[in-house]
Amino acid sequence: MEYRPLGRSDLDVSAICLGTMTWGQQNTEQEAHQQLDYALEKGINFIDTAELYPVPPKADTQGRTESYIGSWLAKRGNRKDVILASKVTGRSGMDWFRGGETRLDRRQMTTALEASLKRLQTDYLDLYQLHWPDRKANYFGQLGYVHDPGDDSIALEDQLEVLDGMVQSGKVRHVGVSNETPWGTARFLALADERGWPRMVSVQNPYSLLNRSFEVGLAEIAIREQCGLLAYSPLGFGVLSGKYLEGDPPSGARLTLFGDIFTRYTNDRAVAATRDYVAIARDNGLDPAQMALAYVNSRPFVTSNIVGATSMAQLTSNITSIEVTLSERVLRAIEAVHGQNPDPSP
Repeated sequence: MEYRPLGRSDLDVSAICLGTMTWGQQNTEQEAHQQLDYALEKGINFIDTAELYPVPPKADTQGRTESYIGSWLAKRGNRKDVILASKVTGRSGMDWFRGGETRLDRRQMTTALEASLKRLQTDYLDLYQLHWPDRKANYFGQLGYVHDPGDDSIALEDQLEVLDGMVQSGKVRHVGVSNETPWGTARFLALADERGWPRMVSVQNPYSLLNRSFEVGLAEIAIREQCGLLAYSPLGFGVLSGKYLEGDPPSGARLTLFGDIFTRYTNDRAVAATRDYVAIARDNGLDPAQMALAYVNSRPFVTSNIVGATSMAQLTSNITSIEVTLSERVLRAIEAVHGQNPDPSP
């Protein structure tokens, strides 16, 4: 396994991070523990979760993923062996978290952290992330920014001040953002420098062969400011494996179960691009999923690639992608497809 610095912190995280959002919906507690054991055996030391999980979010399952991780930590007694990351939910219409609109204000962020720590059965998080902005911005696939002068968002200064208190208390070691824009990331970094508050060490945003929008405004920030990408959806909900291209969709797969919700990677342009990428892999003797993951692993602005799996076979394949080096021929072919069909699923 390869390890990379987490921002300017003193932590080195595995280049492959274990994603957990299926645990409690598509995976049982026993399966979650099996995945955790295997991942650690293979050198993964970085685990990412969220108070929101599992996905799709529902009132009767919210927090279950963290509880599964907590029971594993309690059984194994190995908290010191893992770098544990979680997230606080941004503004949403989901009222089952804290009895109303979720906001990134002091009361809700503090309540969320305490609940996550309790479920995870730990007294600290290595990384605590803002899951998405409190303000109205272009994320979750929105390319264009439409300004709302009446937006009553919680000021970034107020959010970072709360995070500073969490770090000072010892309950959080480092902080990060997720689904964030270049402006938001840069502003958080500037505020940290100006006021001596904790610096964002990472940006957890989508990144894959089907979605390279991170490269436009955030890649330079990630490299120059040492605030690297934690890439999520590196396979576009499994689309880039090619398993949805031919015949009946596989039973139990995410898009088979929730295809009416997760449509981001199934439009016509995305399907066309996927066919081209899968063809490149097969023409070069590569597994399509491993090729897609190896591309993400190789980007200089990526700190860690968050992989998730519902089966041990998938997890084994995904982790092994760290051993795959793409040839110049394959990279040229990938860039040719991207040039003809850029970011079909932002």
